[in-house]
Amino acid sequence: MVKYCCALRCPAGARALLPLLALMYLFASPVSVAYAGSNSVDAASMSMGLFGGLALFLFGMDQMTDALKAVAGEGMKGVLARLTSNRFTGALTGALVTAVIQSSSVTSVLVVGFVSAGLMSLGQSIGVIMGANIGTTITAQIVAFKVTKIALLFIAVGFALLFFTGRERWRQYGGVIMGLGMVFYGMNVMSDAMAPLRSYEPFIHFMIAMENPMIGIALGGLFTALVQSSSATTGIVIVMASQGFITLPAGIALALGANIGTCVTAVLAAIGKPRNALRAASVHVIFNVLGVVIWIGFIDHLADLAIWISPLRPELEGLARLGAETPRQIANANTLFNVANTLLFIGFTSPLASLVQTLFPDLPEPAQKEVIRPKYLDDDLIDTPSMALALVRHELGRLGGHIEQMLVQARLALQDGDLQRLKEVEIMDDDVDILHADITAYLSRIAKGSLTEEENGEFFQLTHAADNLEGIGDVIEKDLVSVGEKMIRDNLQPSEVMWRLLNELYDDVAIALQGAIRAVAENDFKAAQEVIAMRKQIYVRVEAAFRRQTESLAYSTETRLATLRAEFDITDKTKRIYTLCKRIARLVVPLGPGVKDD
Repeated sequence: MVKYCCALRCPAGARALLPLLALMYLFASPVSVAYAGSNSVDAASMSMGLFGGLALFLFGMDQMTDALKAVAGEGMKGVLARLTSNRFTGALTGALVTAVIQSSSVTSVLVVGFVSAGLMSLGQSIGVIMGANIGTTITAQIVAFKVTKIALLFIAVGFALLFFTGRERWRQYGGVIMGLGMVFYGMNVMSDAMAPLRSYEPFIHFMIAMENPMIGIALGGLFTALVQSSSATTGIVIVMASQGFITLPAGIALALGANIGTCVTAVLAAIGKPRNALRAASVHVIFNVLGVVIWIGFIDHLADLAIWISPLRPELEGLARLGAETPRQIANANTLFNVANTLLFIGFTSPLASLVQTLFPDLPEPAQKEVIRPKYLDDDLIDTPSMALALVRHELGRLGGHIEQMLVQARLALQDGDLQRLKEVEIMDDDVDILHADITAYLSRIAKGSLTEEENGEFFQLTHAADNLEGIGDVIEKDLVSVGEKMIRDNLQPSEVMWRLLNELYDDVAIALQGAIRAVAENDFKAAQEVIAMRKQIYVRVEAAFRRQTESLAYSTETRLATLRAEFDITDKTKRIYTLCKRIARLVVPLGPGVKDD
C-alpha cells in the first residue's frame, strides 16, 4: 500500500494550480465579499467546494491518464509502430490513442517525442495530431452523461482494486476507475459549490459577458494552458452548463479556446528538441488556431446544429431546462467542431508540412564534431514505460552499430599493422561509453515509475543487453587494440595460414554480433536463435586456431613465441566477443529447463 501511495505523483495540472487558484481567487473574491456580510460560513464553504472540487478533478484526470497509459502502453506502441504515410490512417490512430488515454496533450507530447527520436516522420505526425483532437472529445461525451451520482461507487471500486489486489494489471484498472471516480466526484463538488452563484448578480453579468466569443475563447485558452488539459476545461464547462450558468454559444467559445490552450503542452515538449519535433508542435498550433479562427463566425450555426442532433427536454423550463440540455449540446458541438476541422484540413497535410519546414528550416551543420548524444531517447516518453523501452531498443541498435564499426576497424588495423586506425578504435569506444552511460541513466529513470511484470522483464533484458554490448566494446578497445599495438611495436606477423583461420573466425563472430544486435534492437527471436546456433561453428574455428598455434610451439624461436602469444590473445578475445553475443541472444531466448550455458 505504501509503495503504491508513493507512486501517486503530482499531476501536471496540479503544478499549475498556484497561478490558477490565484486567478480563481480574484474571480471569486467579490462573491466571497458579498456572502461574508451575511454568512461568512457560506462563503468559506463555497470557496472550499470550488478549489477542493477542482483539485479532485485535476488529480483524478492525471491519475486516470497515467493508469490508462500504463494499461494501454503496449497497445499504443503497437498502433504507433504500424503507422504509415497515409494521412487518414494517421488521423484514425491519433483519435484512437487519444480516446484511450483521454488526453490530446499527452498524444501530442508522444508524437513530438517520436518525431524527435526519428521514429515518426513529420508527415505521419500531422495526421496523428489532427486525429488527437477528435479523440479528446470522448471525455466531454462521458461527462455529459451525468454519471456523477455514482462517482463514489467508482472511487470505492477503484480503491479496492488498487489496494487489495496483487496483480499489477488489476491495480492499473483500479487506477483508471478511481481516477474517473475522482473526476466525477470533483465535478459534483464544484457543481454543488457553485449553486449559490445562480442568484448573484455580478456572476450572472460575468457569464453574460462570455456570450462575446473572444472573451470565451481567451478564458478557455488561458485555463487550458494552465491546467494543460483541454478535457479538463471542457469537463468544467459542462459542469457549469449543468447548473445553467452558461449558454450553448458561451460553452462553445470556451471549448474553442481550450483547443488553443492545449497547444502549450506540445510547444513546451518541443523546446530543445530537433527541428522536426519543433515542426510537429508548430503543426499542432497552426491546425488548432486556424480551426478556431475559421469557426469564430459560425458559433451560432454550430450551436444550431448541436441542438438539432441533441435530445431536448421540453417538459422543463428556465434554468432547469438549460441545465438539462446544454451539457449534451456542448459535448456534441465540441465533437462536431473537431471532426469538421480534421476533415477540412486532412487534405492539406503536405502544404502544412512545407509551411512549417519553411518557418523552421534545418540549422547549418556545426563546423566541429559534436560530442555524441542519444538519438532516440526522449524524456517526455518516460511516463509511458512501454514506449520508453521501445526507444531504448532503438538506441541499443545504434550503440550496436558503433560496436560493429569498432570490430571492422580493429580487424583491418591488426591485418595492416595500422597504428592510426587502432587509435581511431579507441576514440570510437569513447562514443560507445557515452551512449552506454546515457542508456543506463535513461533505464534508471524508467525504473522509477510503475512497471508491469512484462515491462520489468523487458527492463531486465535491455539493461543486461546494454552492459554486454558495452563489454564487447571494451574487449575490442582494451584487448584487441592492446594486442595490435604490441604486434606493431615488436614487428610481429602471424603466418598466412594463421591469418586465414583468424579471418574465418572474425567473419563468423561479426555475423553473430550483427544477429545479437538485431535480436535485442528488434526483439527478434529468430535472430537470437541463429546466434546461439552458431556456437558449434565458432568453437570449431577457435579449436582450429588453437591447434595450429600448439603445433607451432615445437619449432618456435623467441620471436615466434611472442607471435604465438599474440595469436592466442586474438583468438581468445574474439571468442570472448562471441560469448557476449550469445549472452545477449540468451536474453531474448531464455535457457530451457535443465539447459546449461557456457
